[in-house]
Parts: sequence; structure tokens; C-alpha cells
Amino acid sequence: MKTLLVSWQFWAVGSAIFAALTAVFAKVGIEGVGSDFATFIRTIVILGAIAFILSLTGGWQAPSTVTPKSWLFLILSGLATGASWLCYFRALKLGNASQVAPVDKLSVVLVAAFAAIFLGERLSPMHWLAVCFIATGAVMLTLRI
Repeated sequence: MKTLLVSWQFWAVGSAIFAALTAVFAKVGIEGVGSDFATFIRTIVILGAIAFILSLTGGWQAPSTVTPKSWLFLILSGLATGASWLCYFRALKLGNASQVAPVDKLSVVLVAAFAAIFLGERLSPMHWLAVCFIATGAVMLTLRI
């Protein structure tokens, strides 16, 4: 069990499960609520949950221990997350969760491309083919035939 808890695969599957629940719960919860206000509520809940987890695990650290480079990129990541959430909730307000979520998951395709371009990560031809399948599948899921 301890090996499982240090496995990136375990946490990635957990992320996928919770992301799926996020879409379903949000679609129900956003009914009669403005999408931006719904994002605000979600953010407050996340802040409280993370503060609780940090307190429980003793994970708090002094802000001075974070390098300026880390501060910059964590702030940029936070801004990108916020923009993503605002767009996601607006899309859920306007569309079906079964269509919005696959388009949102095109982020997988973009991460592969950005990681190759900006981080120098190398994907094999088989991995690029899989990325193309993900893109194709996401687009196909948006079609109402």
C-alpha cells in the first residue's frame, strides 16, 4: 500500500476521478448560480480544504523558503488555474457536462505539446499517436450525432 501512495499513477487516477466528479457536481450545483460566483465558492472551499490538509500534515512552510522563480511560476499557475475555472464553469453553464469535459481535457494534448516545446520533453512517435487519439476522441465526444 505504501508503494501505491508514492506512485504518480495512483495520484493521476485519483485526479481523473475527482475531475470527473467535479464536472458532474458542478453541473448540478451551478443551476441558478452565476458561473463566476460558483467559481468563487469553489475557490473558498479549496482554500479551506488545503489549509486543513497543510495543518493536518504539518506541510506549512515559511514564504521566505520559496524562491523568486517558484513564486513567479506558482503565481502564473494560479492565474492560469483561475482563468481555466472561470472558463470551465461558464462552459458548464452553457453546455452539457458530457461535451464540456472532453473539450476541457484537450488540455492533455496541449500539455504534451507545451512540454515538448517549452520543457524539452521527448515523446515517442507512439505517444504522439496517442495524443492525436485523445484529441480526436475529445472532438468526437462533442458531436451530437
